[in-house]
Amino acid sequence: MITECTPTQMEFQGVGRRKVQADFDGGHLSSDGGALLLREAEERFSIIERFASCFTDYRDDRFVEHSLVQLLRQRIFGIALGYEDLNDHNKLRLDPLIALATGKEDIEGAERRHEEDRGKPLASASTLNRLELTPENADEDSRYKKLVYHGERIERLLVDLFLESFQEAPEEIILDFDATDDPLHGNQEGRFFHGYYGHYCYLPLYVTCGDELLVAQLRKSNIDASEGTVPVLERLVEAIRAKFPNTRIILRGDSGFAREPIMAWCEVNDVYYVLGLAKNPRLIKLLEPAVFKACVRHRLTGVACREFLSFEYRTKKSWSRARRVIGKLEILRQGPNPRFIITNLPEDYATPEDLYEKVYCARGEMENRIKEQQLDLFADRTSTHTMRANQLRLWFSSMAYVLVNRLRSVALKGTTMARATCGTIRLNLFKVAAALKISVRRVMVHLPTACPFQKIFVQAWEALHRLPRPV
Repeated sequence: MITECTPTQMEFQGVGRRKVQADFDGGHLSSDGGALLLREAEERFSIIERFASCFTDYRDDRFVEHSLVQLLRQRIFGIALGYEDLNDHNKLRLDPLIALATGKEDIEGAERRHEEDRGKPLASASTLNRLELTPENADEDSRYKKLVYHGERIERLLVDLFLESFQEAPEEIILDFDATDDPLHGNQEGRFFHGYYGHYCYLPLYVTCGDELLVAQLRKSNIDASEGTVPVLERLVEAIRAKFPNTRIILRGDSGFAREPIMAWCEVNDVYYVLGLAKNPRLIKLLEPAVFKACVRHRLTGVACREFLSFEYRTKKSWSRARRVIGKLEILRQGPNPRFIITNLPEDYATPEDLYEKVYCARGEMENRIKEQQLDLFADRTSTHTMRANQLRLWFSSMAYVLVNRLRSVALKGTTMARATCGTIRLNLFKVAAALKISVRRVMVHLPTACPFQKIFVQAWEALHRLPRPV
């Protein structure tokens, strides 16, 4: 019978005459040296600290070992560093560098109240889970779950952070609206089958402007993709105009948002829109003059040809008025490919071609922002039971995105990673080995000499270091 044991030293394939040996006696090591950049960014922008103000903490201070801000930093930093599950924190809680990043003074956990927690400076998964599972009506008399979030405050914070990203009033703001699927694999509250996507899912609504995130709203999927757009627009437009009264506001979205209530609200409230419009036989017939021109050019040149046509159009029943439609007719080898958009922008704003190709088609960049949310920052990790808890998980990912995006737009500006995705930034700048030497007077963090992105790391640190600390 083989005795199972943990070797103190392991020997691997040698190199020439040299033996290769390894052990686990390296001391305080971490694979997340870039957490220092996240900590520095949070110190300058106070995003998570302000996020914490959207909660009410009913806990008795006498028994609190992890402050609300520290819990939120641990959870959101964890997402930014690639730890998507709560269970990951049962191991992550041992990491002194993450403890340092969250603001812990006892980064080794030597002073924890309970013996079984000593050496574990951070909160366990079960403690973090109370953030999500606290019901809306909890108070100081609740037994375990006493950390109540207020959704309307969080929604307002996302908009405030967006508005603060401008140093001066912009000439125009383009708000991109889109809905996407969030696949579900359990029996979560609000679970419905969606025929278009072909599975059970939520249907969250996102609103972005460039790289900035303004709205991440979790919704059931048994609704129209545009449902709730008007109330969201009202809230966003009111906030934008309160700070930038003379800024032009444009709503941009695909054909799922070309709905009468949305367009009518924009027309009444001096908001412009550029929306996709689903094709139909009447629209295609109105595009016939462009078809003839494009076909002639295609036959003469043998290459794909495009023609654009602007005209007035009104549906038979659903629209209250005629509206300006721009049709694009592209002749390909496979045949004609008609596309349409609808807009209330003035004709002198841009030519039909530019309005379609430079204004409307630019909305495709929003897809990359959603991918960053779901693929890089786990916004689709909505596996707890209630919609309230899953909405908070979505906002955790949103705050992680806002923090990393602020790091990208400010600290990485002018570097080769200024346009990198959140996943690339994590791989190259956050997942950096670090060795900690802890003494009474300082914590020395040694990063690897062979780090291939150390120049950019230093540039990011310098850029953050030049920023004033918030008062």
